[in-house]
Amino acid sequence: MNCNLIERKAKIIATIGPATDSPEMIQNLLLEGVNVFRQNFSHGSMEEHKGRILRIREIAAKIKRPVAILQDLQGPKLRLGKLPKEGYLLPQGNQVILSSHHAFSTGSQNELACLPLDIPDVEKFVKPGDRILLDDGYFELVAREITGDHILAHVITGGKVTSHKGVNLPDSDINIPTFTKKDKADLVFGLNNDVDIIALSFIESAKDITIVRQFISENVPARIGVPIIAKVERPCAMTNLEEIMDEADGVMIARGDLAVETSPYFVPIAQKKIIDMANTKGKIVITATQMLESMIEHPRPTRAEASDVANAILDGSDAVMLSGETAIGKYPIKTVQMMNSIIEEAERNYEYWGHHSNTRLTKTQSDSLSMAKAAYTLADALDVAAIAVFTQSGRTAILMSKMRPSCPIVAFTPHQNTFQRLHLIWGVVPFVIPFVDTVEKMVFEVENAVLSLDSFEKGQRIVLVSTFPIGSTGKPNFMLLHTMGNPI
Repeated sequence: MNCNLIERKAKIIATIGPATDSPEMIQNLLLEGVNVFRQNFSHGSMEEHKGRILRIREIAAKIKRPVAILQDLQGPKLRLGKLPKEGYLLPQGNQVILSSHHAFSTGSQNELACLPLDIPDVEKFVKPGDRILLDDGYFELVAREITGDHILAHVITGGKVTSHKGVNLPDSDINIPTFTKKDKADLVFGLNNDVDIIALSFIESAKDITIVRQFISENVPARIGVPIIAKVERPCAMTNLEEIMDEADGVMIARGDLAVETSPYFVPIAQKKIIDMANTKGKIVITATQMLESMIEHPRPTRAEASDVANAILDGSDAVMLSGETAIGKYPIKTVQMMNSIIEEAERNYEYWGHHSNTRLTKTQSDSLSMAKAAYTLADALDVAAIAVFTQSGRTAILMSKMRPSCPIVAFTPHQNTFQRLHLIWGVVPFVIPFVDTVEKMVFEVENAVLSLDSFEKGQRIVLVSTFPIGSTGKPNFMLLHTMGNPI
């Protein structure tokens, strides 16, 4: 294992796409430090996704660099319908018709142009004065009048739009299920093909997550424990943030849609609030969207982008995500290298500028948290080389991660699914091991694993956290300080 993966604590998520789905690119991205591959189910066929999953697993096994796969479900993405191939020039200052029941038409002297919306019965949810934003908010219209299946809209900011661009209705109460028919089919496919983590788009409340958990229980019960990440990208998700956080395994700050649905000036403070709450509640938090956006076209990021990544780390993000930069960008390898370097530099200065405090992890009081705090205190006082955690589901490793120890966390599990998903967790180096039921076997497995890494040697001390009796299920209640190489 590359030493920098021990030194770097925050994890890198890279979206796989046309620019990176070859075996050579997958291998290079893994070697440069990608911990999680995101598959965006807003694009591509099931055959394409299955091929990518198989290539990722094959390459990871060949080079012995395991990686987690995150399935990002599309959700109720609102889009324009089909427009002419050359697009349509929205006439700024003029009026147009929007409709979910009519095809595109250019209009005539006495008729307005009509733009189709791929949103069922959208006319029922829009009211006069509501904003209608197209293509990530680059174009803005305002609804003036709703008549039958027509929305008369005034074009505030015009320009050329093309087919199937996104539509945002930040002022409208859209009554469309968050978990769509497409999502259901995609989720069953993903779980049956062993994706490790699920991301849910356009979450509005905790109920959305409950519905998905119930669906998994009824349709793929063997995968009921798969972590669910709630994407925060709507104002109502911010309103219901605490209840969403309590129900989900983690959150993703999807800054693109969140900025369109609210305003760009709203997002920086919202990001800090989300990260703080996630860390306070012991939940995974991913910062995403446009982190190194300029590297889609250029070999170096802007200074603002570099600062953005660093500040996400200093604020306490567990992982940072690349989207178009690796999916369609010209420089995916350089992008991952740059993100890795920015993270490492931020983490070298975390003691001085980091805002995370493990003393604030107060909203998850439990025996597991108490053990994590005790292990952190012991490791910090004695300057140990690593904290070793034995875990069935991964929860103890996550809580240990939230303590933000300065030493690495090595997590051991007999379950392949838990092993895979732990690659998302800050500061955790996971291992899959045979089932152990004695202290001697536990110490043997820990020493074999830890001493195989470049950063460790005999004579160093480690703290072990487990359940007792060893191998039993339940909350951790056993801690051992051990010097590697010494007998038990």
